[in-house]
Amino acid sequence: MTPGGTAAFHTLGCKLNFSETSTIARDLADAGYARVGIDDAPDVVVINTCSVTDQADAKCRNAVRRARNGNPDAFVAVVGCYAQLKPQEISQIEGVNLVLGAQEKFNLPKHLLQMQPDDPAAIDVNPIKEVKAFVPGFSSNDRTRAFLKVQDGCDYFCSFCTIPLARGRSRNATIAETLQMAGKAVDSGAKEIVLTGVNIGDFGKSTGENFLDLVQELDRAIAVPRMRISSIEPNLLDETIIDYVSRSQRFQPHFHIPLQSGSDRILKSMRRRYRTDLYAERIARIRQRMPLASIGVDVITGFPGEDEDAFQETYSFLQGLPISYLHVFTYSERDKTTAVRLEESVPVPIRKERTKILRTLSLKKQRAHYEQFLAQSREVLFEDSVEDGLRFGYTPEYVRVGVDASEVSANEIAEIRLQTIRAAGFIQGHRH
Repeated sequence: MTPGGTAAFHTLGCKLNFSETSTIARDLADAGYARVGIDDAPDVVVINTCSVTDQADAKCRNAVRRARNGNPDAFVAVVGCYAQLKPQEISQIEGVNLVLGAQEKFNLPKHLLQMQPDDPAAIDVNPIKEVKAFVPGFSSNDRTRAFLKVQDGCDYFCSFCTIPLARGRSRNATIAETLQMAGKAVDSGAKEIVLTGVNIGDFGKSTGENFLDLVQELDRAIAVPRMRISSIEPNLLDETIIDYVSRSQRFQPHFHIPLQSGSDRILKSMRRRYRTDLYAERIARIRQRMPLASIGVDVITGFPGEDEDAFQETYSFLQGLPISYLHVFTYSERDKTTAVRLEESVPVPIRKERTKILRTLSLKKQRAHYEQFLAQSREVLFEDSVEDGLRFGYTPEYVRVGVDASEVSANEIAEIRLQTIRAAGFIQGHRH
């Protein structure tokens, strides 16, 4: 293809995927492609896929269909985790021109130069064991907040997870290189940097460094008002990290810590590297150091062997923990994972019912978290988007706040008096 034209991007899945899509978009911009929306008849459409969420195949097909509706002649490249795992299946989807795996997606401009839209679908996916390079990057769609990629891959091989198969072993850039990328994110205008990756607490394995050193160096060297740590494994979130965040002016009092089950028997079957006693200790330490911190929890319902007793254990454990919200995932079978070979499969309707029960618990936990801040003033970083005349942002403790859009600007940190909890899951407030 001749360089130039327009390119659109559609990202499925996690914050890390959004960071990587931004890296690919910057590479295409350097190659002469102007970024447009997927419905703006782009010449090239890049679909960055996920293997974790349900219905990866259906979501991929829907994205291809949408791309073709926008421009029947568009060149469609499908990249990322699902592309790494199922390249042949994706290449058979009508309208797909190119399938690129975990490493190859960062060579998209070269592939575009070599291909024509009427060429047969091409696949460039190396075996995952050969994927060893770390490609740094940060998301730049939302100028308020940048997701800084600090780590990739995972060595844990939990029995339900395809990520090690889709992304390879744990790896990262050096702290010095990561600081350079963080500086670029700040130069782009972001006032908050979120550290993201697959297993960020494992940072340093490939460079002989560690995650606490990274946090301290970012805090010392990067002049940005806010930083957050995204999802981090409980066994890697040790007391030194918790204590450092509690003293930091930049790192916000907000943690997201995967649990997956409140039953030690199920945790063992999942091949998780901790048990509920360690998890409870981590939560207690955060609450001791940061009483108002936001603590989010990932949990999976309906894992094989989760009988009623195990689910009740999970419910009781979560109910008793001083946490702020849950991300609840319904277990679904994944090819090439060991969990698919486990017996005692939980019927899908029961899985979904348990998900519903835990999401109701999450709403109660979130409301209790929000109630602590009513009639108080908090600094809120406001985002670009406006809905129903309100501009939204977040407090340090990850409370979502809506304010009349005329009172505040995008990417502004303003002191807001928090007044009323709304059913849509935010607190309405006014500028102080």
